Amino acid sequence: MTTDHNVWPGLTYDDPLAVRAWLLRLGFVEGGCYFADDGVTVHHSEMLWPEGGRVMLSSRGKTDDTFAVGRGAGSVYVVVDDPDAVHARAKDVGAAFVRDLEDTDYGSRGFSILDAEDNRWSFGTYAGGH
Repeated sequence: MTTDHNVWPGLTYDDPLAVRAWLLRLGFVEGGCYFADDGVTVHHSEMLWPEGGRVMLSSRGKTDDTFAVGRGAGSVYVVVDDPDAVHARAKDVGAAFVRDLEDTDYGSRGFSILDAEDNRWSFGTYAGGH
């Protein structure tokens, strides 16, 4: 089992399993997925980014609301070594682009997309200032 001691965003979804499948196609790796007693409601799940970090996903309004956010209220930034490759995968999955792939004036290369529930996912090379 891999453990991270960093920041883990938590997002709630109407259909967290569909978002997990979408994130797999973008390059995330499946982490644990734990269901409520009904066997359908996602109580807690994790998607791991191969370069480090993870995000937690759960069903909206049907489990513990500790990490609850409204539809479209989430925003996640993912540091990537190769934003062009992730951008190509995002195009392949038909992602809605908020910001196309670009080089910024602060030295990053990246882009932003929306998931099916209007949360924003940004991918870029910016890993913090010095």
